Amino acid sequence: MTNAPGLARRLGTVDAVMIGLGSMIGAGVFAAFTPAARAAGSGLLLGLLIAAVVAYCNASSSAQLAAAYPDSGGTYVYGRKRLGPWSGFLAGWGFVVGKTASSAAMAITFAAYAAPPGWERPVAIGAVVLLVAVNYHGVTRTAMLGRILVTAVLIALALSTAAAWASVPAGESNANVQRLLGDGLLSHGFYGILQSAGLLFFAFAGYARIATMGGEVRDPRRTIPRAILLALAIAALVYACVAVTLLAVLGPDAVASSPTPLAAAVASGPWEWASPLVRIGAALASLGALLALIAGLGRTSLAMATEGDLPRWLAAIHPKYRVPHRAELVVGGAVCLIIAFVDLRGAIGFSSFGVLVYYLIANLSALTQTGLDRRYPRFLQFLGAAACVVLMVTLPPEAVLAGVIMFAVGIAYRFTIKRG
Repeated sequence: MTNAPGLARRLGTVDAVMIGLGSMIGAGVFAAFTPAARAAGSGLLLGLLIAAVVAYCNASSSAQLAAAYPDSGGTYVYGRKRLGPWSGFLAGWGFVVGKTASSAAMAITFAAYAAPPGWERPVAIGAVVLLVAVNYHGVTRTAMLGRILVTAVLIALALSTAAAWASVPAGESNANVQRLLGDGLLSHGFYGILQSAGLLFFAFAGYARIATMGGEVRDPRRTIPRAILLALAIAALVYACVAVTLLAVLGPDAVASSPTPLAAAVASGPWEWASPLVRIGAALASLGALLALIAGLGRTSLAMATEGDLPRWLAAIHPKYRVPHRAELVVGGAVCLIIAFVDLRGAIGFSSFGVLVYYLIANLSALTQTGLDRRYPRFLQFLGAAACVVLMVTLPPEAVLAGVIMFAVGIAYRFTIKRG
């Protein structure tokens, strides 16, 4: 028997969906289409479709596993239960290390839109401190702020896309759409389409945040699968609308050359008053993604610490707020240190690599489930696992190298602590 407090199950379906959407509809929707268009031109529409299919395969695996193991920790827990401690550790290590760096990048992205020149790093650190404080005071406050941010971002996106369409006569935009759906889809070849799929896949990866917080969801066997698939469907619809809008209004070459294509599309039209909405929407989207990342990192760190794969003192749960307060404070401190001392303006390749390893292990774990635990056909897990490997090897070589180094460090760390 123990009197230690546990996580409180306070999240319903709407709360869980909002947390997933806050993770997926992040700042990437305002900028991710630029490198995707550079890789595939208008073929990014096919890349987006591939990314959505892969995300669905992974989401169905996560949903099936979460229904059987409704605990916080996500694929770290599933990998340990289904494949063994090492598989769980690799999933958890990739998530914690990669997403900590992603959190720092998201905070810097927020500051780039919201801070005056020269104040980006202090404002980014301030945002991290504020959101850690929100998470520290209970998961219901996290969910409430997540709802506010997601709603504001969706409104900003809706107005921005409407303003973009207003800039082009109907006949011309229809001609652009018809051209895009013709030979232009294959103009950069299938490899370019795969690269765009790899870039756009990570826009969908936030649904895992719902599973990592499984210990705080009411009726988790029913709520988590439903919330994961609902959040994914809504995010896919939003991304498809934005992609078609950008390609029809600007064309693939202009999308590829602009670091902020949605802002460029809005600025080209008569609704000039809507231009600030892109900046506001990007800033709020960054905050929403950062909020969900910090929450997910705290729960995965808690699960790993409970099993001894991270220092066990991180496994403490606050007696009043019922959150993994030590883990969240350490995560917040690590993110602030990265912001203060590391230049993250370039791509964080090992974060992408870590996400793909995470979902590869999720698909392999779901493949082992049988009987009443099986909710989806096995071919979805086979397809998801194979797609993760394909997208992994199509990453830039420097990203693959950084990812291999990251996991080598993790393996060495676990060997050291288990030997000790």
